[in-house]
Amino acid sequence: MRFALINPPWSFEGSIYFGCREPHLPLEYGYAKAVLEAAAHEAQIIDAQLDGFTVEGVRERVADFRPDVTVVTTAPSYLFWRCAPPELRVPLETLRAIRDVAGFTVAVGPHASTTPAATQRKLGVDAVIVGECEELLAAVRSQESGVRSQAAPHASDMSKLPALHWPRETIARHRHHHHRFDSQPPVPGAEMETSRGCPYHCTFCAKDNFRNGFRRRPLPAIAEELDGLIAAGAGYVYFIDEIFLPFRDVLELIRERGIAFGIQTRIDLWSEEMIDLLGEAGCVSIEAGVESITEEGRSALDKKCKISTAEIAARLIHAKRRVPFVQANLLDSQDDDPAEVEAWRANLIANGVWANQPVPLFPYPGSPEYTRRWGAPDDDAWERAHDFYLGAFQDFSDIQERRPLPLVQLER
Repeated sequence: MRFALINPPWSFEGSIYFGCREPHLPLEYGYAKAVLEAAAHEAQIIDAQLDGFTVEGVRERVADFRPDVTVVTTAPSYLFWRCAPPELRVPLETLRAIRDVAGFTVAVGPHASTTPAATQRKLGVDAVIVGECEELLAAVRSQESGVRSQAAPHASDMSKLPALHWPRETIARHRHHHHRFDSQPPVPGAEMETSRGCPYHCTFCAKDNFRNGFRRRPLPAIAEELDGLIAAGAGYVYFIDEIFLPFRDVLELIRERGIAFGIQTRIDLWSEEMIDLLGEAGCVSIEAGVESITEEGRSALDKKCKISTAEIAARLIHAKRRVPFVQANLLDSQDDDPAEVEAWRANLIANGVWANQPVPLFPYPGSPEYTRRWGAPDDDAWERAHDFYLGAFQDFSDIQERRPLPLVQLER
């Protein structure tokens, strides 16, 4: 069978989305293509965001390929499945444009995983995949009709997924260095993962239905993929791991290759010794989830943080001595005192560590925060969370749209 794997031409006007708006490698499709081809299928990735295709351009390529199955994702790459745009505007526009040439249609992503029935109804697809998709697409049969999804979220076996090998021309178009601010990118960047999932269950994190349980990739696969990226011209890699943990073997493997890289992590899990090794390995960017400046606030978010706020600041400042760019991520839980937050931010900024203005906390369907408020997500979960968010906050973060629109209006 022939599979078209579509990353839509993302746009974010009017959205509360606070993720990066640059293109990133669609890792889920990279794995899916490799798995499908190993099963004797043909697969083509149509990455409208990276290649600059319009919806009409996507249609043209789908029509030329004549797929039996077309897959559309509801989030711009695995990196943002946990904080996707709530609205399905762009996937919906894409599917409307290709409906008559797409064959059997499948939706994957956080919406399909958390609210499968509502996602199917909105998008009008033939099937949705709940959870991680790369191992399941080969089981799709285009001749079968009816709306289908499997019952439980699927978690991929990271010991079996292959090392990805991206074409040199794909890497050459990927000029973005995700979360890098220490220099202008002189060479292409890339993304990959050394692990998937997280052993923690913070209330704000929507990962219960995908990328949940912590799984490490085998070192040989990491080495093969990283070597392939370097050979294809990448000079910077961002590891999209939900939580990049201080594993010495991984850091030593990266250090041997002499490539710059960035990570997202929790600084409270790193000793000063391991922070030093992180810098020696080539890390140039750390995005550290702090969320709240008080122990009570972090406890309310179920962070299970075992060090004090002062110790967090000290480790961030130590990291800045080893790594060019360090950021402390803050959320606006509306419990921390704004004056104390600004004082804490000012101290970090004075020591070279960037701390963002607190981002208003969006209760993503599938997160413990959503479940605490309203129970298990139903078909109206995204509308409910979005309406609450717009009603609860009058001001938004400096990395969001200043005037977000209602979800119903975005999807109309």
